[in-house]
Amino acid sequence: GKHEVKHMLLAKLKQGISEDEIEGYIKQYANLVNLVPSMKAFAWGKDVSIENLNDGFTHVFESTFASTQGIAEYLSDPDHVAFANTLLPQLDKVLVVDYMPTKVKL
Repeated sequence: GKHEVKHMLLAKLKQGISEDEIEGYIKQYANLVNLVPSMKAFAWGKDVSIENLNDGFTHVFESTFASTQGIAEYLSDPDHVAFANTLLPQLDKVLVVDYMPTKVKL
């Protein structure tokens, strides 16, 4: 597909990880934009919902790619693999969804 694709990672970090450590992981994640050519943008945030429907997930990470092929390239990129091998052991839960933002015509 040649449409912009969002790669969403929802995470629940393990108890006992310090805010400084979390900030370090976020900076490493954000820096992948500078290392992985197919990754076009990165944003993140903490859950602030009052609905209490987050199923324990506390952080959201959004990466933007030009296509699904770009995500495939990202997933196999050595810099991403090295980072994933650092981050994933720090997570109690993870959920990943890729989607193409679609505008609704009213």
